Amino acid sequence: MLSKPDVFIGSECSYEDAKIVMFSAPFDGTTTFRPGTRFAGKAIRADSFGIESYSPYQDMNLYDMPFIDIGDLELPFGDTNRVLDLIEGQVSQILENDKKPFMVGGEHLVTLGAIRAMVKAYPDLHILHLDAHADLRDDFLDEKYSHATVMRRIWDIIGDSKIYQAGIRSGDQDEFEFAKSHTVMHRYNLEEMDKHIAALKGKPVYFSLDLDVLDPSVFPGTGTPEPGGVTFQELHQAVLMLKNLNIVGCDVCELSPHYDSSGISTAAACKIIREILMVV
Repeated sequence: MLSKPDVFIGSECSYEDAKIVMFSAPFDGTTTFRPGTRFAGKAIRADSFGIESYSPYQDMNLYDMPFIDIGDLELPFGDTNRVLDLIEGQVSQILENDKKPFMVGGEHLVTLGAIRAMVKAYPDLHILHLDAHADLRDDFLDEKYSHATVMRRIWDIIGDSKIYQAGIRSGDQDEFEFAKSHTVMHRYNLEEMDKHIAALKGKPVYFSLDLDVLDPSVFPGTGTPEPGGVTFQELHQAVLMLKNLNIVGCDVCELSPHYDSSGISTAAACKIIREILMVV
């Protein structure tokens, strides 16, 4: 079998037969600290061939999974609204084809484009959001559209008590005050994921993973590292719990590969993507 390094390992399925469609959104135009997430998709595809396609945790093989990696979206520079429109259009097309979208960021604002499409197909959409940062600012430096405001803009669309957040350990005071009344937030770690899972059972759920939920000691390759995060094992256990939910779409965001020359961060991203593909 010939390898295909321009796709994520295991992507051997045709578009027609695929049930999951992976694509990447190489955009970091609103990054507030260290840019570079636009390079994540290509790095993840290249480095995925350094991990096994088989998961001993789940006794499953990616080569048996009906998924296809269709590559990078072509996104313009300097036009955030156009970027969001293009992402929305791509996700809409995937949904119209009766398939499940799996987006690789990119900065976290790309999730907003996906949600704009998802909520049209699933009016009762709920969000499960793992992250170091609350992302609930109403604006950042007077900008409404930023990776620091993405969950607030999603709240504008879906409303109260439909955003479930875990691992949150950073944000300004107003964000945490806002969360008390408008989202369901568990701070600092993933120890109460079981409660989130129980509350979300039977609902259409979009899973959004910001990889900086991991502690920077194990995942330094990100634009806004935040000490005090979870271990890879803790994140992996949380991902395995997704089997109990109706996951209708998902994304993995905020890898900036060049901030970790060891490649460990990209390897972690590849492995967690492999595990998510097997549970959604």
